[in-house]
Amino acid sequence: MAGFKTLDDIGPVKGKRVLVRVDLNVPVADGKVTDSTRIERVAPTIAELAGKGAKVVLLAHFGRPKDGPDPKQSLKPIAEETAKILRRKVAFASDCIGEPASTAVAAMQDGDVLLLENTRFHKGEEKNDPAFTAALAANGDIYVNDAFSAAHRAHSSTEGLAHLLPAYAGRTMQAELEALEKGLGNPKRPVVAIVGGAKVSTKIDLLMNLVTKVDALVIGGGMANTFLAARGTNVGESLCEHDLADTARQIMIEAAGAGCAIVLPSDGVVAKEFKAGAQSQTVGIESIPADAMILDVGPKSVETINAWIDRAATLVWNGPLGAFEIEPFDRATVTAACHAAQRTKDGALVSVAGGGDTVAALNHAGVADDFTYVSTAGGAFLEWMEGKPLPGVEVLNR
Repeated sequence: MAGFKTLDDIGPVKGKRVLVRVDLNVPVADGKVTDSTRIERVAPTIAELAGKGAKVVLLAHFGRPKDGPDPKQSLKPIAEETAKILRRKVAFASDCIGEPASTAVAAMQDGDVLLLENTRFHKGEEKNDPAFTAALAANGDIYVNDAFSAAHRAHSSTEGLAHLLPAYAGRTMQAELEALEKGLGNPKRPVVAIVGGAKVSTKIDLLMNLVTKVDALVIGGGMANTFLAARGTNVGESLCEHDLADTARQIMIEAAGAGCAIVLPSDGVVAKEFKAGAQSQTVGIESIPADAMILDVGPKSVETINAWIDRAATLVWNGPLGAFEIEPFDRATVTAACHAAQRTKDGALVSVAGGGDTVAALNHAGVADDFTYVSTAGGAFLEWMEGKPLPGVEVLNR
């Protein structure tokens, strides 16, 4: 992590106002947080700074408000959940700038934690407006970014503030950057990537970048059908982007030129309808019935995938191998995930995974905690895998 200042470099913070950008964009139902994972992820940074006597001022967004303040997208209920997780009082201010914010900050004692209202209630946030950024900076002496998941956005609270205040990476950001460096930045080889999900169209940049970085690219999910079809395989009624056949062939050509093996399914679990309890069978990939759809990769394919995991020193995973939400079409994803988790626990593999469906799939398999690192960052993780610079990270490197 050379070039990134962390909390280890921050110096004494007692009495200092530390603006901490966190990701509190968590699911809420009936005014209650239903999944507090993201709050738990940033708790160590908040606790460390507060424990050292800083006045910790939290900046966060929630939802996508269109026309200014919206009570349904207020961070107030999240302040209560954050307090429970931190086991300390978290005050709340009704705005992130202006008199409500400045008054609340002025009332803070050393070690206090304050959450300011949704930064996206102001249009200046997403525009990275200099005046809005300055209004945020007025309430801080130091800036800490602990929201990797928002680092692909050049907003006031994720990028702009780092130009106005001394800027540091929080513990979650630090862990994410260190894990990503191990995953693709400077990985141990061989490197194997598993990429699944429904559509090639959403991951063209990702696939084009990966074939230049990894030794083998395992393609699963609905995406694999597009590659199989491009190779001349009849995939029946399977989800398939036939119009992207040329793109799939180009990716395979790029991979061959870069010495990257493309690993496609050799068998599949097929059914005539996608629903729980649907009758299914396993067939070779050249024998897909015309009226059936591939909903998971088959056991022979999983053996091949596990063999590649055995050869790998580093594994990067984004997207499930099949329609894991419904049994038995979760079997390949669960089997391969468990195998990767065991290799990781044995100390033989560095495993980095991310993306919404990926996190859900690994949780479903019960192995998310056994991977080296599982990112909850979604879009930022995907853009990092695509090789794109992330504004909220780049600015910390200045």
